[in-house]
Amino acid sequence: MIDAQDRAFIAAVSGAEPADEALWAAALTHGSTGEKRNYERLEFLGDRVLGLSVAEWLYQNSEEAEGRLSQRLNALVARTTCAQVARGIELGPRMRLGKQARDDGGQDSDNILGDVMEALIGACFIEHGFDAARAMVRTLWAEAMQGKAGKRKHPKSALQEWAAGNRRRMPEYKLVERSGPDHASQFTVEVSIHNVGSARAIANSKQDAETRAAEEFMRKFG
Repeated sequence: MIDAQDRAFIAAVSGAEPADEALWAAALTHGSTGEKRNYERLEFLGDRVLGLSVAEWLYQNSEEAEGRLSQRLNALVARTTCAQVARGIELGPRMRLGKQARDDGGQDSDNILGDVMEALIGACFIEHGFDAARAMVRTLWAEAMQGKAGKRKHPKSALQEWAAGNRRRMPEYKLVERSGPDHASQFTVEVSIHNVGSARAIANSKQDAETRAAEEFMRKFG
C-alpha cells in the first residue's frame, strides 16, 4: 500500500486523491522488487494515453502538416522527455526499486523514470477516466510543449543532410559496447563518416546513444 507522503504526491500529480491504493502502489513499483504487481502493464496503457493526449493537443494548437506534427509528437512522448517530466515532479524518491536496481542507479535511469511516469498516467486513466488523465498530461507536459521539443531537426537527420551537402558518404553507426544489467544497460555507439572522422556517445538505449553520437559528431566536425 501507499503511505501519507505517497498519497499527497499522487494527489498533487493526478489532481485527485487516490482511491485504489494497490493500483497506485503498482504504478510506483519496479519489477526488481519481486512484487507480483508492478508498473509494466500500467506503463503499456499509460504510453497510449500519453500519445493520444499529446496528439490531440498538437492537433488543436497547431496548423502544421502531418510530418511536423509527428516529429513533435515523437519528441514529446520520447523516453527522455518522460524522464525529464518525472524529474520535474521528483518522482525518483517515490519509486519502489529493489536493492540491486537502486544500487545500479535506477532511481535516475531515464528508462525507469519514463516507464513509471507513463504508469502513473495509466493509473490515472483507470481510476479517473480519460479526461482526468489528459488534464494530468497537459499540466505536467506544459513546459515541454512550450519548449523546443521536436521543433529542430533530429540530430541523425541533421548529420545525414550534412554528409549529403558536403558530398560525403552516409554516416555509419556501430555498437561498440553494451554493459550493465538489463534494467540499467549502457550502450556505447560510434558514428563515423569516411575521410571525416568519428564520435562516440553513451546512453541507456542504443537509439539514444546513436542520437548523442550524431550530436557529438556535428559538434566536432559540423
